[in-house]
Amino acid sequence: MLIDKDAAALLVVDVQARLAPAVRDGDKVVERTRLLLQAARQLSVPVIVSEQYPRGLGHTDERLGELPPGATVIDKTAFSCLREPRLRAHLDRLGRGQIVLCGMETHVCVLQTALDLRHAGWEVFVVADAVGSRTEASRRLGLERMRDRGIDIVDSEMVAFEWLERAGTEAFRKLMPLIK
Repeated sequence: MLIDKDAAALLVVDVQARLAPAVRDGDKVVERTRLLLQAARQLSVPVIVSEQYPRGLGHTDERLGELPPGATVIDKTAFSCLREPRLRAHLDRLGRGQIVLCGMETHVCVLQTALDLRHAGWEVFVVADAVGSRTEASRRLGLERMRDRGIDIVDSEMVAFEWLERAGTEAFRKLMPLIK
């Protein structure tokens, strides 16, 4: 099944100011997450951003730019976003059956969130080039475990082009410079 902009929500997990510098290839994760946020903005895909213990890890990395209108930022202490009652309630209210997941760290918060979402009935897409961990081994193991449990592993271009559906639109023209 393709990722449908009208059925999906983007969940950005813990891309935070004090965590991103410790993540291997953190700059790339930020860049690809920024692309996903721009695509969500252009195509009116709802965005939820989690912040793990922001007092210690800081708030969302400013390099992501301004969040799309209507984006919701929710702080959490649970590793899985779904175990944070406010975040779970917000996802339920959105009524979207697909969740596109990116963020940090792949083997902890992203993994636990993805597994809980899948178990709760959502179709989950983890964006491999927009997730990161402190080590490549942890990132790889997290992605493998998720794939083994039926979670789709995609990349940021797959998400953007599936949401876009066709070339020649205004959204396509605006996103192409970010994709190239």
